[in-house]
Amino acid sequence: MNPLLSLDSPMYSAWLTYRRRKSTPFYPRFLVVENGVGETAATELREGLFNLLGARPVLVPEDPGSGDGVVVDGDPSASVQAGGYRIQYERNDGRWLARITGHDALGCLYGSFAFLSQLQQRQDLSVPFIVEDWPRMSLRMLDHWDNLDGTIERGYAGSSIFFRDGMIDPDPSRLTDYARLVASIGINAVCINNVNVHEPETRFLAPPYLERLRSVANRFRAYGLHLYLSVNFASPMILGGLLTADPLDPTVAMWWQTTAERVYSYIPNFGGFVVKADSEFRPGPFTYGRSHVDGASVIANALAPFHGTVVWRCFVYNAQQDWRDKKIDRARAAYEFFQPLDGRFPSNVFLQVKNGPMDFQVREPVSPLMGALPKTSLLMEVQITQEYTGQQRDLFYLVPFWKEVLDFTILGHGEATTVGHRLMQVGPDEMRSGMVGVANVGDDPDWTGHPLAQANLYGFGRLAWNPQLSEPEITREWVARTFGWDILVNKTLETMLTASGQIYEAYTAPLGVGWMVNPGHHYGPNVDGYEYSQWGTYHYADSQGMGVDRTRTTGTGYVAQYQQPWRDIFESPATCPESLLLFFHHVPYTHRLQSGKTVIQHIYDSHFEGAANVDWLISQWDLLKGHIDIAVWNRVFQRLQQQRVNAREWCDVVTTYFWRKSGIPDRRGRLFY
Repeated sequence: MNPLLSLDSPMYSAWLTYRRRKSTPFYPRFLVVENGVGETAATELREGLFNLLGARPVLVPEDPGSGDGVVVDGDPSASVQAGGYRIQYERNDGRWLARITGHDALGCLYGSFAFLSQLQQRQDLSVPFIVEDWPRMSLRMLDHWDNLDGTIERGYAGSSIFFRDGMIDPDPSRLTDYARLVASIGINAVCINNVNVHEPETRFLAPPYLERLRSVANRFRAYGLHLYLSVNFASPMILGGLLTADPLDPTVAMWWQTTAERVYSYIPNFGGFVVKADSEFRPGPFTYGRSHVDGASVIANALAPFHGTVVWRCFVYNAQQDWRDKKIDRARAAYEFFQPLDGRFPSNVFLQVKNGPMDFQVREPVSPLMGALPKTSLLMEVQITQEYTGQQRDLFYLVPFWKEVLDFTILGHGEATTVGHRLMQVGPDEMRSGMVGVANVGDDPDWTGHPLAQANLYGFGRLAWNPQLSEPEITREWVARTFGWDILVNKTLETMLTASGQIYEAYTAPLGVGWMVNPGHHYGPNVDGYEYSQWGTYHYADSQGMGVDRTRTTGTGYVAQYQQPWRDIFESPATCPESLLLFFHHVPYTHRLQSGKTVIQHIYDSHFEGAANVDWLISQWDLLKGHIDIAVWNRVFQRLQQQRVNAREWCDVVTTYFWRKSGIPDRRGRLFY
């Protein structure tokens, strides 16, 4: 646990820090919760209003007819969709009344959080108004890569909040606080264990563990969260003693059916299973000559009677690659495996596709699968935990990058649309869709290790709720809700966050090349770290040039997976976006960019400029000393100092490497080693 922050730090409450409003025309004296829809909502409202306005409303059965108050009611006939709400502010006879109408109990809860958020953000209450909102995606999920021993794979914020010392042992109070935080941004599903399911976690499907998991699910249920579990495809053999996990074997199908019945007997609102199969040495249907449809279907059929779902990950590729063979391309794998299977999966199967074809790199193109599965329920997976983007030591605000993916144009039903629209829930008869974020939460007092990394968790929830929200409005919301209304703090933090991703990209990832990291832990520079490994080859730098040729004419053919016009745009260096130039093309170091610079000079300049801009981040943070809780200020300052060291190392390693490789000097004569 981080000694620099205590649990009474304002960063523990995160964006649910309800600071007292200095003035307001609205002082609620009573709270009505009709039709039994809002026990959790009532608790949140009473405590939130007390902190914001200094008045804890009395819970009464009906509107007394005088005084300011809040009325919460569920109404399935309301115009909003499932999970949606309407907030209507009325002013009659000199009193204010706020009516929160939810489509259902969950809508009442979301509406209550939204109402408190409006008060947090100093909503003008001088005139009556109406607000309506609803979740645009059906599944809005966090994946935790937590292990039973308390460790977290790719976790940068302490140990697990769910597991400790081989036990399912969450702190009840902290578990409730976690549920409050994520429900307040619209999350409705949480998978609590690692997709790489080891032997101890495989046993979660057995009764001793299910008893403990039931208590977790019960706390989640109060906040509209469905518990999911990652499962081992080989569970029928490990737990059931079967000789096979062949999905077409009747005994295997029976084992999954019996297991599903057992799980739901303990957890009636259980969400379903997350499965990583035939990837990175995990067992799967390929072992038996079966397809992903076969593998997903045997589990989906077992869950169907209970309305459970299977989340089947598409991160599947041959990990035994040969760096000598330039036709092998890991980027092609997911499309080649899953596009031919479109429309063949059961209706309760979601295919979970990473936002890019590789593995959450700083810069990579949108996965072509986003536009290639029109008949399949689809989830887009992003990585909130910053595995390749600074590991919550370096500041990297991910929302602008996610927005680029969501706004990317694809074809839907034969017409141009965006990834965001593809993922939106259109109606009850449409295929379901959503987003999954690999969580960045641990048991640190500030939840995310770096206090400002909370912005990524918040931003993920808001985009999963509505992918059409803009980056500036999400950023403003988070800053105001978390830090209050000091104008200097707000403007400075908004500027720092918005610039942070481009700064990190500048000193780490030139023109779409990724993976130049230390193998294993993935922090810090190592240009050839993965260049000759079984996991893939990523820059092909030689004495003349660098980049991966993924064209149809001379390269791996990966470009052919894209729909038009992107297929032709990416095919030519003249039209390919320069931020992705080296992802799609091998070009000479002397290739000129639109700026007039050569590729090699761009590499030199961007790395020095990126490292220098970390000093700018520090100078901006210095302005806020005395305006922010000192423990929080110290923690961020410590992280920025560490980022300064890291950025300088990136700059020196990458520029020196390519100077030695190319033999081309820096036009500005800076020091290489």
